[in-house]
Amino acid sequence: MTKPLQIDYYSDILCVWAWIAQCRLEELKKQWGDQIRIRHFYVDVFGDVEQKIKESWAEKGGYSGFAKHVQQAVSAFDEITVNPELWQQVRPRTSANAHLFVKAIEITHGVALAEDIDFKIRQSFFLEAGDIGSLDFLFGQFEHTNLHLEEITHQIHNGRALTALMRDYRQAQSESIKGSPTYVLDSGRQVLFGNVGYRVIHANIEELIRKPSGEASWC
Repeated sequence: MTKPLQIDYYSDILCVWAWIAQCRLEELKKQWGDQIRIRHFYVDVFGDVEQKIKESWAEKGGYSGFAKHVQQAVSAFDEITVNPELWQQVRPRTSANAHLFVKAIEITHGVALAEDIDFKIRQSFFLEAGDIGSLDFLFGQFEHTNLHLEEITHQIHNGRALTALMRDYRQAQSESIKGSPTYVLDSGRQVLFGNVGYRVIHANIEELIRKPSGEASWC
């Protein structure tokens, strides 16, 4: 059996471009199935939201300017929507708590369920304007589910979830990941960063599957 093509996908859960990229990830899974394997990692972009807004948006309207930017970003995509209250009324302080929560779920319940919860948290923010920067909010969201919340809490308190999150952040730094979202293919030889169209991603995957990197090249 042919080994699946590995794609390392880095994102920040508060990043609107990563929200836009969600439908592309789902389409990749439909198109390529078992031929690809997407590994999810977190990168620190919105770890300190207040500082980020001060540094990047102080002269462009602050939170209100950033809110308009988010609305404009999704306006180009008919299939993508975001809640109009984002960054106007609802301003999470950090993405790190959401990342931490998902890492605790990954330890407790496994990768597959953690990826599902990650998507639900993104929906909670981008569609429902939930304050996913708050651990109280996150635990409340999943209170009436099958998640083992006591064990998830334990993994946060004992440091294992934080260790896993720091491992992601360090790996992103060591791989020189510039931001969210970033696709890393072919063991780092190909890096696609930002709002990359589906056809571009598809073409890169197709070429790698058709001609594995280990084959001889004319150049």
